[in-house]
Amino acid sequence: MNTSTLIQKVWNFCHTLKDDGVGYGDYLEQLTYLLFLKMAHEYTQEPYNRQTHVPKSCDWASLRKKTGEPLEAHYLTILQRLGHEPGMLGAIFFKAQNKIQDPAKLSRLVQMIDAESWVGMDADTKGDLYEGLLQKNAEDTKSGAGQYFTPRAVIQAMVECVRPEPLKTVADPACGTGGFFLGVHQWLTRPGQTLNKKQATFLKDKTFYGNEIVASTRRLCLMNLFLHNVGDMVEEPLVQRADALISEPPQHVDYVLANPPFGKKSSMTFTNEEGEEDRDALTYERQDFWTTTSNKQLNFLQHIVSMLKVTGKAAVVLPDNVLFEGGAGEKIRRKWLETCDVHTILRLPTGIFYAQGVKANVVFFDAAPKDGRTHTQGVWFYDLRTNKHFTLKTRTLSVADLQDFVACYHPENRHQRTESERFKFYPVADLLARDKASLDVFWLKDDSLDNLADLPPPDVLQQEIIDHLEAALAAFRDVAAGLPRSVN
Repeated sequence: MNTSTLIQKVWNFCHTLKDDGVGYGDYLEQLTYLLFLKMAHEYTQEPYNRQTHVPKSCDWASLRKKTGEPLEAHYLTILQRLGHEPGMLGAIFFKAQNKIQDPAKLSRLVQMIDAESWVGMDADTKGDLYEGLLQKNAEDTKSGAGQYFTPRAVIQAMVECVRPEPLKTVADPACGTGGFFLGVHQWLTRPGQTLNKKQATFLKDKTFYGNEIVASTRRLCLMNLFLHNVGDMVEEPLVQRADALISEPPQHVDYVLANPPFGKKSSMTFTNEEGEEDRDALTYERQDFWTTTSNKQLNFLQHIVSMLKVTGKAAVVLPDNVLFEGGAGEKIRRKWLETCDVHTILRLPTGIFYAQGVKANVVFFDAAPKDGRTHTQGVWFYDLRTNKHFTLKTRTLSVADLQDFVACYHPENRHQRTESERFKFYPVADLLARDKASLDVFWLKDDSLDNLADLPPPDVLQQEIIDHLEAALAAFRDVAAGLPRSVN
């Protein structure tokens, strides 16, 4: 079966299951379990002859010869047993559940996966198939999976600007489905780039370090990386299922590329005596943080600074409030400008994230020695928001839309830049003199305010109104979450 036929077959089966109420996310999870088992089986065969640590009673051979209710029962046993195994195996199957209630359709999925040799398949084919399903899952707004999916065009532009080098470490403290890791992987293996054996081994096993506290999302991330030939099925996972903000980073890295969770309040969910879920705001007491706050975005920013080597570089997606908020926000911004070289801010347009109501930016900064000097000399701002209109369906943000920014960034030597209509430089003294040291900077005139003829199409305008309302609601929820609870 050729590649395009296989991809179509996998997609068609996804639609078949969707008729039974199995969404993209559930299908992805079942595909992950079965694909991992099948590939583990293939690795035990010639010419690999590897030990995969999958118990014989739970391996692929024990599964594929069953049908009907015995298949369903055995599949459930496998999921429960493997979730208690150590290493990558346990991470993939942690709290795994069977979401395919029709044994006949489960059998068809097993047969479809069994018919192919997955280990020998090109990594791009497997990876692109899985990434496509991840994107479809993110587009399903009801699932909430969009919060773990950063637009790939944004990731590609960030990676093109940072230009990670071989034998360097890359971290993401909230890595979702692994988009930034794959962006770096694609950059390091791009056409014309040849890695020697040492560099290739380092890229596979020692380049990436991440955290993802949601077990199901971590599972998808690990499988996404594995299908792209990153990580190993018998080693410890590259992505930890732990809150990165709890403690100081275990190691320092060369690069951090990240899009921390949207929303200002850090919270922990627990179940009370009545079986209802409560959420309590978290305040992290970290000696290495500049200030204590329950603002999740500000905590992630402080943590990312702490993750970098003294020569490290970061590119991070942050919401507008990080650029202008007072109190802890102002204190952190001033320390950030002083202790790091915050050199570039890309003002992103609305309508590009699956989580609605997001107004965000990409901030590029470099670590610097702790010598008491102010290391930010000034910040370059690129305005991709004013008079720019995008939606997720009719006018999606593409790589081409970001190429002017990449050219202006001048990654070959960022110290040789020139201003343009959308690219302006502000000295750090001017920024520090602004109210609350605000970095919420715009200079272009919004044409739609003066000329109705310049208004975007109705569907784009409708989405922008929704985004503004969602942003206002999110801000209101954050304020409400900070109010004391009434006592009944």
